[in-house]
Amino acid sequence: MNDTIWQTIGNYIAESTDEPFDPRPPSSVGGGCINTAVKLSDGRRDFFVKLNSADRLWMFSAEAEGLGEMAASRSIRVPEPVCHGSVGDQAFLVMEYVALGRPGRDAAEQAGRRLAALHRTSRYDYGWHRDNTIGSTPQSNEPTDDWPTFWRERRLGFQLDLAAGNGYGSLLDRGQRLMEGLPALLDHAPAPSLLHGDLWGGNLGYDEDGEPLIFDPAVYYGDREADLAMTELFGGFSGDFYAAYNEAWPLPEGYRARKTLYNLYHIINHANLFGGGYVGQAGGMIDRLLAEMR
Repeated sequence: MNDTIWQTIGNYIAESTDEPFDPRPPSSVGGGCINTAVKLSDGRRDFFVKLNSADRLWMFSAEAEGLGEMAASRSIRVPEPVCHGSVGDQAFLVMEYVALGRPGRDAAEQAGRRLAALHRTSRYDYGWHRDNTIGSTPQSNEPTDDWPTFWRERRLGFQLDLAAGNGYGSLLDRGQRLMEGLPALLDHAPAPSLLHGDLWGGNLGYDEDGEPLIFDPAVYYGDREADLAMTELFGGFSGDFYAAYNEAWPLPEGYRARKTLYNLYHIINHANLFGGGYVGQAGGMIDRLLAEMR
């Protein structure tokens, strides 16, 4: 990328922060498999910058709003969004740069308690005021006041339709039977909690003081169990984390059964993104859930 891009982004930063910012050449940092990410510095201040194609600007706009929504809860630290925009064929999102360190002695417990505090932030319906993405897949958040309807139409149904378009029609056939039984599986009337939405181990970190922070959200309001379920999908969260969460806000009966249903959404998404073994894994999860419904 040419220097003009960095200077233009520097101008956005200067305007957004009311301080001059003349960037030095950026240094690459980890940004996941979807975006390019760099650390941009002027020698005094550092910023974390994500880049993608210009048609992905809406994705960065939604991420910035999601970070702001979580920050407003004053529950757990998130990187502060600074600005976003586009330069030529590149979209960008600028956030504060948080240097990561080692977790403190009670860091996992703090993370569990603070996630419970995030989930205490609620509203009157499920969804959000705008769509966003789960990974690089569009995520529909059109609000509804009925949780089974939201999960059927905005989550499982959306992903199953994508799966059919990707040639995985067998998932749609079995998934439709599962969706017909959702009211029986989701009969616990959860409060609409503010969710991170994509809370796997790679999206939890600790700053240099050992304080927990979460990032790369797919924010919406829904059943808090959906966030907890995903923390168990790929591992990375300790027993102390779960004990602290449950002490702060115990999970209701039935979570273990619903966990598979909530994680099915992410596995079908992985099947749509990556194919391979995720297709068979999704099919096995559907079959287990159908068996439980009999």
